[in-house]
Amino acid sequence: MAEREVTQNGAADQAGRLSAVTTATDNIHIVSLAGEIDHATGDTLRQALTFPDTPCPRVVADMRQVTFMDSSGINILITTHNALAEAGGWLRLAGLTTPVMRTISIVGLDTIIDCHDTLAQALNT
Repeated sequence: MAEREVTQNGAADQAGRLSAVTTATDNIHIVSLAGEIDHATGDTLRQALTFPDTPCPRVVADMRQVTFMDSSGINILITTHNALAEAGGWLRLAGLTTPVMRTISIVGLDTIIDCHDTLAQALNT
């Protein structure tokens, strides 16, 4: 199982930073995110969710450790969802914290992208 890590300025532990570690299981890419998703960290999220040379890419974003997400994150998730669907794949979200789920629900993203309570549920659907 290969692992890829993407962090903003190499400082994921600092307040307001976002880190992303990517693993794979059963040809599903799991992107484990931690920190805040906003305009300043959007490039980290975008890079972590990009799988350009993968046929029918299937991606689960494990968001258990995401503490905040603004419209920048929403836009990146929509763009990623559309790109993956166009390539014959999909994007699922797992383990959404209450503040992040509230943001996703307000804009109706949960009606477009499958959201699951746990990573296991997202992988087994």
